[in-house]
Amino acid sequence: MATARRVAVEALVRIDDGAYANLLLPALLDRSGLSDRDRHLVTELVYGTTRMRRAVDWLVDAHLRKPVEPEVRAALRLGAYQLAFLGTPPHAAVGETVEATPVRARSVVNAVLRKVAASLPPTWPDDGIALSYPDWVLAELDSALGQDAAYRALVVMDSAPTVTRRADGYVQDLASQWVVELVDAQPGDVVVDLCAGPGGKATGLASAGPALVAALDASPARAGLVAGNAARLGSTRVATLAGDGRHPPLRPQSADRVLVDAPCSGLGVLRRRPDARWRV
Repeated sequence: MATARRVAVEALVRIDDGAYANLLLPALLDRSGLSDRDRHLVTELVYGTTRMRRAVDWLVDAHLRKPVEPEVRAALRLGAYQLAFLGTPPHAAVGETVEATPVRARSVVNAVLRKVAASLPPTWPDDGIALSYPDWVLAELDSALGQDAAYRALVVMDSAPTVTRRADGYVQDLASQWVVELVDAQPGDVVVDLCAGPGGKATGLASAGPALVAALDASPARAGLVAGNAARLGSTRVATLAGDGRHPPLRPQSADRVLVDAPCSGLGVLRRRPDARWRV
């Protein structure tokens, strides 16, 4: 039987193995049969544990004598996150997490998490561990923003983002919605979105104008996400193409407006993409 923490452990293992949290989690939740309340709990546990992975590993590793298999590591991270960052009472955090652990490893998880609980609150050795970022991210933002501003930005990106929905129900952060407004597509315009995956801006452009949107992405998989999102929203004004934006498969001078949201470091979206800090 699926429980919130068992689903969370499965998600954490697969994310650590390369799956993208924002793509994996909805699919796992859809087949879980969990209540809305438990689905929200899974989301908090998975995103939060992934975000604070370096910090919880530091808490756990202080009490581990040898390496553990991925599923056990995921359970330990999950339990430590609940104890250190959610303030879950130890009896609940430890007991429920142990139940979500393979039977062969329950005694280890129980012992380690009880030691973690007894060690709180922690004295973090440095900001990289306390805020749970790779050291190079701290150095990069310190250089770009200055130490104080970088620290404030990193703290904000450790918190869950505010969820915003467009009028058509699509979940999209405000910054992306503002980009669509700035394009200022007019009814009947042909707009080319050259780096369109997963389709938030392309579908927004189609509904805001309404414009005709040629949504292009170099990755066929990401182009498929655009097509899927357009179909889900019932948008008939988005044509999806897979191709190189430097040489788009379009007639010259066929666009009224062009949007290029080019691939970048991804450091600006760490708040929404909790696993991105470990991938960039």
